Amino acid sequence: MSKLIKLSVADIVYHLKLSCQIPNFLEAIATARIITEAAVQAGIEISIEELQQAADSLRFTYQLFKAEDTWNWLNKHYLSLDDFEDMAKTNLLSAKLANHLFADKIEPFFYAHKIDYTGAVTYEVILDDEDLALELFYALKEGEISFQEIARQYIQTPEIRRAGGYQGIRYRRDFRPEIAAAVFAATPPQILKPIITPQGVHIIAVEEIITPTLDEQRRLQITRELFSIWLAEQINNVEVVAELN
Repeated sequence: MSKLIKLSVADIVYHLKLSCQIPNFLEAIATARIITEAAVQAGIEISIEELQQAADSLRFTYQLFKAEDTWNWLNKHYLSLDDFEDMAKTNLLSAKLANHLFADKIEPFFYAHKIDYTGAVTYEVILDDEDLALELFYALKEGEISFQEIARQYIQTPEIRRAGGYQGIRYRRDFRPEIAAAVFAATPPQILKPIITPQGVHIIAVEEIITPTLDEQRRLQITRELFSIWLAEQINNVEVVAELN
């Protein structure tokens, strides 16, 4: 028979204090209140059908496909059905408020920052020796060696070595400025002349430049970004006082 340990609310709060998690929780509570108050001021309403869809989405997120799954999950997290409904309502209010605030700002923001959403598919090898990097660069240009062969010889990380130095789709913010300038000025497919940074000497193959489009996924991404900025500004303008004693 397992030993029973009973914890009070005071025990839980005390542990949160010791783990230095209180500020995070306070910010989350303040954020929820800011969203609720702003939604009320904006006259945002939620229909029963919308709330049901939000609840279904929440169940899907947590893979609660059966009633038993839902009850077990609620019990594990000390939640009631009303609490679950409040979670769904908060998520829905957040989404509707973000759309209310920024729906008409998405397109101009996208075109003003289009360069930031342009992606590059690259392969990269970083060396310590500039002379070796130049030698390999010219060998690549002459077709005397392939990028995959260089990756197999000079990349230490097994996963990246097996992928031939593949870096995936990266954006301007993911590169150092001197590398970004060269990558996004390239005409793919192109091998860039070695670039020296504090990390070493970079040999980079630019396979593709991906021009962004304003599709639904991008709209959601930009909405979330703008909403996060807005929330951070709201949080900075409030003082949260917690009565923990």
